Amino acid sequence: MNVLSIQSHVAYGHVGNASAVFPMQRLGVEVWPVHTVQFSNHTGYGAWRGPVFDAAMIREVVRGIGERGVLSTCDAVLSGYMGSAEIGAAILEAVDAVRAANPQALYCCDPVIGDVEEGVYVRPGIEAFLRERAVPAADILTPNQFELGLLTGLPSRTLAAAGAAIAALQARGPRVVLVTSALCADTPADSIDLLAGAEGRVFRVRTPRLAIAVNGAGDCIAALFLVHYARTGSAEAALGAAAASIYGLLKRTAEAGSREILTVAAQEEYVNPSARFPVEAV
Repeated sequence: MNVLSIQSHVAYGHVGNASAVFPMQRLGVEVWPVHTVQFSNHTGYGAWRGPVFDAAMIREVVRGIGERGVLSTCDAVLSGYMGSAEIGAAILEAVDAVRAANPQALYCCDPVIGDVEEGVYVRPGIEAFLRERAVPAADILTPNQFELGLLTGLPSRTLAAAGAAIAALQARGPRVVLVTSALCADTPADSIDLLAGAEGRVFRVRTPRLAIAVNGAGDCIAALFLVHYARTGSAEAALGAAAASIYGLLKRTAEAGSREILTVAAQEEYVNPSARFPVEAV
């Protein structure tokens, strides 16, 4: 399996491609990473160095890959933090190029906009670009609960409301929607839910809620879910596998008291999770 992964990258720590690439490789996937930024560290530290790349650079790198004659072997494109709407347009051009060479290729879009704690933290224009252009182009969409609300304009504080918001997104293009962290009215205070909608059904996995605040977990679970869905064709199976791995990764990170997720040290969680959780149709 070959995946073209276009998103941010940091030298120190694990967000963007630095969080997504290695888990996919550990699962036996050949990853072609293209970076939208090259930062020293993630912006959660409050200070960082490095450039934001422009759309021309993205196009140039993807063009070079295409010149190797390998786009027909690309099984999926994964995108995350975009940096600008112009970079988003270049990413969709890459998706079109891959689909032209391999019509069966999947596009998984992690629509990075913000979260409950920080609000919207992307540049102006990106939220509208994701809503109007990326969502209709995607086969798989992986918003968090905050992003689900922004993309649909709908509430998701109950399971029924979350299901309706997922269906609203699917009606605009994506066949599968993964909500990477959901706190609904019936979610216990010590738990967190992950939801996946596909083929008119919604599945839920509930895991213990960990006392941890780190960056990069969303990037990792989007990558894991994409790989498992591409291999099984089952949103239910992909949800169960990805939830188990991300919980194990975060639990190991919490136990270590680490500021950065233990992407490398906890790698066994990708292939042999230490805990698994039931997947319910809801």
